[in-house]
Amino acid sequence: MDRRKTAIVALVLCLAALAVLPFVSEKFYVQLFTKILIMGIFAMSLDLLIGYSGLVSFGHAAYFGGAGYVLVLVSPQYAAASLWTSLPIAVAAAALLALGIGMLVLRTSGIYFIMVTLAFSQMLFFLFHDTKIAGGADGIYIYVRPVADILGWKPFDLENVVHLYFVVLAVFIAVFVLLRVVLASLFGRVIEGIRINESRMRSLGYATFRYKLACFVIAGALAGLAGYLSAIQFGVVNPDMLAWHLSGSVMMMVILGGMGTLVGPALGAMVMMLLELGLQSLPEVGGLDIGRHWQLLMGSFIVLVALLLPQGLIGLLTKRGAKKAHG
Repeated sequence: MDRRKTAIVALVLCLAALAVLPFVSEKFYVQLFTKILIMGIFAMSLDLLIGYSGLVSFGHAAYFGGAGYVLVLVSPQYAAASLWTSLPIAVAAAALLALGIGMLVLRTSGIYFIMVTLAFSQMLFFLFHDTKIAGGADGIYIYVRPVADILGWKPFDLENVVHLYFVVLAVFIAVFVLLRVVLASLFGRVIEGIRINESRMRSLGYATFRYKLACFVIAGALAGLAGYLSAIQFGVVNPDMLAWHLSGSVMMMVILGGMGTLVGPALGAMVMMLLELGLQSLPEVGGLDIGRHWQLLMGSFIVLVALLLPQGLIGLLTKRGAKKAHG
């Protein structure tokens, strides 16, 4: 009970800090944490597959980038699309894409599943990279961000950095709560059971394929939601949003923070992005530009975490809480 209360207090304090952030920080940090929250949503969506369902997808960026491209395609070139229509369309498109891919890839398992998800993601990458559908390799700009007008009333302005931050924070909290409810339900217990022993769950009468497909679609829709918000923040969509290296990066966030938890992936996204910023700003030492080779340091850090903390950074916090609870 004490550990649970401590976790609740810590969560409330984190949310309070995030709520206060725009009023005490510069514009750069507001934009940085907006990106962190978006990647936190993306990481939680992937963890639904990896940590809870045991489905290691290397093509999760397909839904992230796909929703961004849908926003571009439904937006007038020099006018604003409606948030209330473009958002459902983009998320629904990501869900439909996940449904189509999931119907095929979920018939495989293990390394074959990983490779087929990667193949589908790369197919979409080259579709947009090598054609002029939406700007080709250079991508395409969103000149005007969607508007949230309701019968002439504008509750918030997405062109405003602070407004956008609070919208993303609200969506992050909503996604976190939604996943908590889903995972606490019978559906959540079934997909965890499938991860542990699919044959036994099938013998108990559960249609495991349908459960995995539903989980795959939910994860794809949430990844699309993150991609839509990312496209709004940066005002540009390009094929890199579909590429395998983005799927790899978000997978590292999940592993770094801790798989099988919701807080872990969000923590991993924050630590990884702040660490990336810090490493890139390292000075030149003895003629060696350390900041230029930040990826080597980042990779070494993630390898060390994977070796020394199999449960990720969240596991380290859990161990400390357990030690305090036992005296």
